[in-house]
Amino acid sequence: MSFDEIIDRRGTHCVKWDMMEQLYGVSPSDGIAMWVADMEFRPPQCIQDALQAMIDHGLYGYFGDDSKYRAAICWWMKHRHDWTIEPDWIFTTHGLVNGTAMCLDAYTQPGDGIVLMTPVYHAFAKVIRAAGRELVECEMVNADGRYELNIDAWDAQMTGNERMLILCSPHNPGGRVWTQAELQALAAFAKRHELLIVSDEIHHDLVLPGHTHIPMAKIDGIADRLIMMTATTKTFNIAGSHVGNVIIEDPDLRARFNTRMMAMGMSPNSFGLFMATAAYTPAGAAWVDSLTPYLAENARIFDDGINAIPGLHSMKLESTYLAWVDFSGTGMDMAEFTRRTAEEAKIAVNHGPTFGKGGEDFLRFNIAAPRAVIEDAVRRMRSAFQDLQ
Repeated sequence: MSFDEIIDRRGTHCVKWDMMEQLYGVSPSDGIAMWVADMEFRPPQCIQDALQAMIDHGLYGYFGDDSKYRAAICWWMKHRHDWTIEPDWIFTTHGLVNGTAMCLDAYTQPGDGIVLMTPVYHAFAKVIRAAGRELVECEMVNADGRYELNIDAWDAQMTGNERMLILCSPHNPGGRVWTQAELQALAAFAKRHELLIVSDEIHHDLVLPGHTHIPMAKIDGIADRLIMMTATTKTFNIAGSHVGNVIIEDPDLRARFNTRMMAMGMSPNSFGLFMATAAYTPAGAAWVDSLTPYLAENARIFDDGINAIPGLHSMKLESTYLAWVDFSGTGMDMAEFTRRTAEEAKIAVNHGPTFGKGGEDFLRFNIAAPRAVIEDAVRRMRSAFQDLQ
């Protein structure tokens, strides 16, 4: 396939395009959707073939015998991430926001403190608040356009009411790939404050050339407090399948999670299982290996164009396809730079404050689109902020 193909998604019940006017005031007729974190690319042929086989068979009953599905996950984690897991460690949830909610339900109580390293993926805070837990925002340090941990400050911030740390690894929206030393420091922090760690690693396959993702599960001595979350959905652009995995090594933690799954009557849909099984194959791996260099070049083009506008700075991505642009150097308030982006550039983007403390001067742009779309977005932004140049 060609990642350069422009596919019209308007009118297909696509939230990214069909809801952007209602939410951001940007018309899909002449605007660009760069907010929701899904890609403008078709999934690999191996996934399309799996769905076609289901259609050809023509029956859509209950799914049974998930051994191939579990084996595919085990194979992928071993061959792509050098992480050995067992099939019975795997629970399937309706995506990882649901997985996060299930972890809150299984391991915490209303009123418990839940730690987030902000700014971070906005759905975490929404779920925490909706569950009646206390949101604890530990703001990261923006060191010359690169996020760093601030653990000494976070140690001082803890009250003893905190029960869980939700880690975003790789980080969304900053694109950081955490180092071994950083993950070890976070593990030590969690131990000091008796926190469970929920590590959302949904972007772990979307690591750009020159960087290597380290699963939190490879940090020694934390299996008894670690819940891992992974998915095919971001990697292969199949978010609508709503399938994600919660992977738990520790038997006691696993038993507690299983109890909540059973109490909720949860089971996955067959479409998601067939798609995930097809994705975690050598054919899927080859597709990802062609995708990441394309994303890296998109990031280069976007960053070069945005960073040429005085007062704007796009963080250099190490992973993901989500550019995080700092407007603080413009001297504009958020209302003005957001208005220019929506009304003049006609681009729908995520607003920084929804990502928590530290996001106030930022907008998030999705660059997983054909190259021509990225070049067009840069031209629009340069025009919208031409008075700065």
